[in-house]
Amino acid sequence: MSDAQDHKEKMQKVQAQHRKKVSEAVDPDRGLVLINTGKGKGKSSAAFGVVIRALGWGQKVGVVQFIKGKWKTGERRFFEERDLVTWHTMGEGFTWDTQDRERDIAAANAAFDKARALMSSGEYDLIVLDEINIALRYEYLSVEQVIDGLKERSDKTSVFLTGRDAPQALRDYADLVTEMTEEKHPFQAGIKAQRGVDF
Repeated sequence: MSDAQDHKEKMQKVQAQHRKKVSEAVDPDRGLVLINTGKGKGKSSAAFGVVIRALGWGQKVGVVQFIKGKWKTGERRFFEERDLVTWHTMGEGFTWDTQDRERDIAAANAAFDKARALMSSGEYDLIVLDEINIALRYEYLSVEQVIDGLKERSDKTSVFLTGRDAPQALRDYADLVTEMTEEKHPFQAGIKAQRGVDF
């Protein structure tokens, strides 16, 4: 058997296995819970890629940012200027900026109250809770509070949660968990964050 024929047969088997898996998959009849976590870059960036995908299908999208506060990002500018997404930036900056735990807790709870209202409204196909895992890490929110909010969401609504250190209980509840792993980062070489790449 030639290499070309051997390769063709292998690919046909792979294709047949994939088709079988697709044919056996079921529609959950509900939105999914997705998490991007880990120390690697790209957690929010990947979630905003899913936002673009949802918009491409004419779906309604909401974003609640928990930690970034007044920090201007390219994605925020893009979506706000085009009025494509319901956008709420609720945090007061990164946690080391305020250095006031009670204020941070109040800001995180206000953000989650807004997120709960969006998730349960039945108006949205996708909600992104950007950097919510950081609010959980610092115990500004409880994991039980977040899971309760996710359980109360509309059946049609998928929710994407981003940020480092997603707690295990939240990972267990989610349908998809992606752990971003950092192998190399320009900041380690003294290169500052770049507009259009990092923010």
